Amino acid sequence: MSREKIRLFVDAALGEGQSVDLTREQAHYLFGVMRLGQGARVALFNGHAGEWTAEVAEAGKRGGRLAVLGQSAPQLDPPDLWLIFAPIKKARTDFIVEKAAEMGAARIMPVQTAFTNSERIRQDRLQAHAVEAAEQCGGTFVPAVEELQRLDRLLEGWPDDRQIMFCDEALVGAREVLGAAGGGKWAILIGPEGGFSDSERKRLQAMPQAHAVSLGPRILRADTAAVAALTLWQSTRGDW
Repeated sequence: MSREKIRLFVDAALGEGQSVDLTREQAHYLFGVMRLGQGARVALFNGHAGEWTAEVAEAGKRGGRLAVLGQSAPQLDPPDLWLIFAPIKKARTDFIVEKAAEMGAARIMPVQTAFTNSERIRQDRLQAHAVEAAEQCGGTFVPAVEELQRLDRLLEGWPDDRQIMFCDEALVGAREVLGAAGGGKWAILIGPEGGFSDSERKRLQAMPQAHAVSLGPRILRADTAAVAALTLWQSTRGDW
């Protein structure tokens, strides 16, 4: 079955013959924005069952119903990779979450560091951005966006079997360190615009799971650094 261009994430079971009720927001998008009508086809995914083609059975201003016809693509989960970052300005934090979802992060974790500028986030809004990114990029998986937590507390309970690609702005040209590390579970850690504190850097350097890397000879903005780090990791450890 061919894949449809208009894609929608739904919190519902998907299978041939299933019926999916639309929320008011989803109905507005399909029928008010995209101007679809009865009989039109869309792609549906729920994050764990692949992509399915569905047909509009009922179309209304405040709701609607879709009939699932068949599967158009299998489930494709990303590598077991976490992106850990310090929130920055609203629009740039949104950008980090969107790009992390597009580039294959399995979990997105905002953290409070010593020099983090932003002290709060809207987890529900960032999760919605992750959903929208998955809808637009053709993915069938939506990464979970965690609530903001302190970096030191996250590191206290760090699992022994998960490696950390620690992007240290104080280093230059250390890509070989990542190349020597093993596979398996990973996390990428991006610092705030003010960088890591001396105590944070020392703590990470003392962890056997942490591998300090450089993202080049220039200091990158936090949102640029996130994309660069994801690209670097994907090129050596990912599913490209």
